[in-house]
Amino acid sequence: MLVGVPKEIKVQEHRVGLTPMAVREYTAAGHQVLVQSGAGGGIGADDAAYRAAGAEIVSGAAEVYARAGMIVKVKEPQAVEWKMLRPGQILFTYLHLAPDAAQARGLIESGCIAVAYETVTDDRGGLPLLAPMSEVAGRLAIEAAAFSLRKPAGGKGLLMGGVPGVPAARVVVVGGGVVGTHAARMAAGLGAEVTILERSLPRLRQLDELFQARVRTRFSSAANIEEEVLAADVVVGAVLIPGASAPHVVTRAMLRHMKPRSVLVDVSIDQGGCFETSRATTHDTPTYEVDDIIHYCVANMPGAVPMTSSHALNHATLPFGLALAAQGEQALVRDEHLRRGLNIHRGRVTCAPVAQALGLDAVSAEAALGM
Repeated sequence: MLVGVPKEIKVQEHRVGLTPMAVREYTAAGHQVLVQSGAGGGIGADDAAYRAAGAEIVSGAAEVYARAGMIVKVKEPQAVEWKMLRPGQILFTYLHLAPDAAQARGLIESGCIAVAYETVTDDRGGLPLLAPMSEVAGRLAIEAAAFSLRKPAGGKGLLMGGVPGVPAARVVVVGGGVVGTHAARMAAGLGAEVTILERSLPRLRQLDELFQARVRTRFSSAANIEEEVLAADVVVGAVLIPGASAPHVVTRAMLRHMKPRSVLVDVSIDQGGCFETSRATTHDTPTYEVDDIIHYCVANMPGAVPMTSSHALNHATLPFGLALAAQGEQALVRDEHLRRGLNIHRGRVTCAPVAQALGLDAVSAEAALGM
């Protein structure tokens, strides 16, 4: 198959869909790869590195979309990009469609086959293509919070880990999945007082065993969330319902009773956000304030560290991408986990949580694929 890699155009997005390492794997498997000139600039990979890996370099995105049978990206296509997609073309990228009706309509109208990284599953019930970016985002969440607590950044002037004789910051992490675990690990490593709120009792037991009493664990009830949020200096929102809009676990009413100049970091913002007052921001202007509470809601947090993020993502996506390149739609038929990633197929929504969030009709992936 002819595989295309356009340069990402979302604001401050420097990751790339295929690294030179991945391109070499595709070409070794007999595929052709088109890479838009400059696509790898954010990770220090110039056009020469892609040529050495076997790619053909083209000047513009239009040629990539026009020629390639499969497009491999990182972030969801922007309006100018989804208009270049064509019927039957495979799009393999993060989509996060539940809060993005315009993109969903654009992909439906294009007739493409859109496979979303974030809903591909594995044998253990995990989300293997979301996990690496969740690891990065969880760790970055604490870096962002620590910076936002500083006085020059508008914060209360609190050092995350404190010093002897002076208390550390109180960090509350809502959600004990991959994001929450890595956020808690980073916060605890800095010396903060950390609490994780999680609804799954088996997961709470795993977290208790993992952190060996260095982190408090609490059941994520409405009362416990409110109690912890009101006492926190930092709240990290790490709630995920695969494919669906994130539920609001922190209300605006809570903000009025929080400590002034505390920080909310919403890592769930790609799925609409888990704080009632969240709205997506960019790395250019990452924070805003509501009721004297600082909000950090950057929608592509891992884009700030594109070298780490791109390589971690490519390690995870490579086997799935190679399967799609080799087998086309048949890869979706043969692999139930890859099939879970199918969100839109030739004008029809095939992911029930997305359809529910957007008020659209859905068909099963199996029906769409004629299984």
